[in-house]
Amino acid sequence: MVGKFEALFYYSKQRQTASSQNPQRIEADLCIYGGTPAGIAAGIQGTRMGLRVVIAEFGVHLGGMTASGLGRTDIGNKDAIGGISREFYRALGQHYGSSEPDGSAWAFEPHVAERIYAEWVEREGIPVYYGQHLASVARRDGRIAELTMENGNTFQAGMFIDATYEGDLLAMAGVSYHVGREANSVYRETLNGIHFGHPKHNFYAWVDPYRVEGKPDSGLLPGVSDAEPGYQGQGDRSVQAYNFRICLTNVPGNRIPFPQPPNYDPDRFALLARYLRTGVWDTLGLNVMMPRGKTDLNNRGGFSTDHIGANHRWPEASYEERERIYQDHVNYDLGLLYFLANDDRVPAPIRGEVRGWGLPADEFVDTNGWPHQLYVREGRRMISDIVMTEHHCRHYVKVEDSVGLAAYTMDSHNCRRIVLDGRCVNEGNVEISPTGPYPVSYRAIVPKTEECTNLLVPVCLSASHIAYGSIRMEPVFMILGQSAATAAAMALEKGCAVQEVDYKALRLRLELDGQRL
Repeated sequence: MVGKFEALFYYSKQRQTASSQNPQRIEADLCIYGGTPAGIAAGIQGTRMGLRVVIAEFGVHLGGMTASGLGRTDIGNKDAIGGISREFYRALGQHYGSSEPDGSAWAFEPHVAERIYAEWVEREGIPVYYGQHLASVARRDGRIAELTMENGNTFQAGMFIDATYEGDLLAMAGVSYHVGREANSVYRETLNGIHFGHPKHNFYAWVDPYRVEGKPDSGLLPGVSDAEPGYQGQGDRSVQAYNFRICLTNVPGNRIPFPQPPNYDPDRFALLARYLRTGVWDTLGLNVMMPRGKTDLNNRGGFSTDHIGANHRWPEASYEERERIYQDHVNYDLGLLYFLANDDRVPAPIRGEVRGWGLPADEFVDTNGWPHQLYVREGRRMISDIVMTEHHCRHYVKVEDSVGLAAYTMDSHNCRRIVLDGRCVNEGNVEISPTGPYPVSYRAIVPKTEECTNLLVPVCLSASHIAYGSIRMEPVFMILGQSAATAAAMALEKGCAVQEVDYKALRLRLELDGQRL
């Protein structure tokens, strides 16, 4: 097969093709903005509780990261996953013939995940509107009344859920949020803010950061920032790095050679070439096998698929600016693979190893094997009456209004690549395990009462940077999405604000529906 790159678009092409000739007015009991796993779980739960549900999705695919390459599920503790989230992994197990006691499967191909989600939504009769780019939010009496999209469509509902990775709806609704890393002093944490010293995902050899080695006046190599180091625990606006979770295959009949991306510039990988000269080769060290000869490629080591420092403006950027950032990430990640497979500065054995892999012809067929969803690990984070912090992860503080369990490592990818004492250093990586599963508070997925009374936020929930790094796993997002829809249905039934839902009744219903609290 010949490698050919078909351009992907975060926004521009969708905007050009979105119909604005006949705008629609859509009415529902529950409107969910975002067809992510959290949004899908919320939609299913809402219909099961008798609500008229609609999903408005920014892009043209369902399933977010779970259907876009993140096929090796990040799990802190399988026993903490229940409800619709567990149903999804059992559906995967049924497809693959799982040998696990409960029939779940945790490694899967992207197209299988998207097909299951699509079948679920069709079975439940949930209408999904694609290419819906939020333009404005109308509020009345402290409540969201209507969403208006750029194509003129309007969505009216009694309850709304923001299931986006960025928190676009909560922001337009006037809800408080934070972007970046808080200082440790804000919530009396130890792992937040600027963080040096973690041994993983850094350079394991001295690498000179200057264009001419040993000459600072020659300027820095591409990808290296001239930012001041700062101090341990200092807050800043940096956001942990994004990448694409790239599905690869080594099956010859299904393998597309890595194509040269548009605007390819081999000079942006000069730092990697210099690093390879030291003898370290770990760039593709986290290329984990999945079914049918495919993998889930993630970041590993000092220079890999994480485009460090290139995403800091994404959470609050306009759609047009996000398009530019998105294209830059496509060019970086695809360019990295093309560079490793073809550039003479890469040792021949490594080039041969990389050429053994390629993009799968039977995945992401509309973009020739490249995933459609950028891995937005962290966007806005709501600030509500309770903020989940390191104290909750470590069980120093326990909430009494659990709507789900989190259990993954307090995890942050690197945020910056800077110069320290004349060498290149990545900063921001943290990987510290919590002491077992811990509950996520209902108050962390609803705004402050004075800000909005009919919105729930299961993805960009109220959490500090480091606690969010533990909570932000796709199984947990599905858990919280289901709980959010349950609360929305109960609030509609009682005619009350989401903040006034009776927690005892909510907990009973969640447990009846298989949630683990």
